[in-house]
Amino acid sequence: MITKKNAVREPISAAARLLITLRYLATGDCLTSLSYHYLVGETTTASIITETCKAIWICLKDEVLRYPLNTSDWLKIAHEFEEQWQFHHCVGAIDGKHIQIRCPDNAGSSYYNYKNHHSIVLLAICDANCSFTFVDIGAYGRRSDGGIFRDSEMGQKFEKREMNLPDPKKLTVDGVPLPYVLVGDKAFQLSDYLLRPYPVRSGLNQEKSIFNYRLSRARRTIENAFGIMVSQWRILRKPMEGTVENIVSIVQAIVCLHNWIRKGENNDPHVKCNLDHENAHDCLNEELQREVENNSAFRKVRFPGINNSSRFAITIRNEFCDFFNAEGAVPWQYNRC
Repeated sequence: MITKKNAVREPISAAARLLITLRYLATGDCLTSLSYHYLVGETTTASIITETCKAIWICLKDEVLRYPLNTSDWLKIAHEFEEQWQFHHCVGAIDGKHIQIRCPDNAGSSYYNYKNHHSIVLLAICDANCSFTFVDIGAYGRRSDGGIFRDSEMGQKFEKREMNLPDPKKLTVDGVPLPYVLVGDKAFQLSDYLLRPYPVRSGLNQEKSIFNYRLSRARRTIENAFGIMVSQWRILRKPMEGTVENIVSIVQAIVCLHNWIRKGENNDPHVKCNLDHENAHDCLNEELQREVENNSAFRKVRFPGINNSSRFAITIRNEFCDFFNAEGAVPWQYNRC
């Protein structure tokens, strides 16, 4: 797609362009270093990276970020969450991260966030294997996770019931039908398709603490997905330079490459990802958490969520809470509350 015509001299091959781009994303080297290493002009190197990232997105997005998902796809994701993370009727974990950037030209305060730096937001939903299913990239850093999700295309489709989610189904013989849901943190609004934890400030009994633990355990898949990205693509370990459009293209390419690699690992029986290990501190992968929080351009979006949830949404959360404290209980949950 990006092979150049032979005009004056031999063009840089597509393979070389891909090699330069992957080295840039994987090592985080500056353009000057790459220019000397590959004997290519610095401006040319920048153009190659931009063009190749856009080509990666165009070539891979339909393969690794399939849309739309049908009902059987959602049921497969829900089955994996139930088998691996013991959370029933879960079709994805959602979270957002700030990607620290240099101040864009004429941007005003649009990208300036509560951490006192400029950023765009990567909002993502992942499956039980830490692969992304939906992403929204490029929202203003001053906005909250919940607001971005509510106004995004994927958020609108969830709200309008246009995502082909399975019909609600009973978890117990004598229970009420419960919907298939996303799991998120307190930045998101509680709804009939998204569960968030009970607020700690109102006081938690044992049942609510157990629900929060079980939800947190499933939700950490998205945290681990971000951690894997940072550990593999070191360009994310420092503030990113360039126009917002080019940075969005870079992040889009990284998301595609992340899913491509995860797809290969999940299909390889010799590769085992140790993400379901819990230590004494109740962390699924402490090293990945440190990668995200301390050594990357990613920053947690900490704006509070909306608390005016409907009674129906509150009832659904209470039903899940009752299930996890009865038929859906697991032995180790009582050691975590």
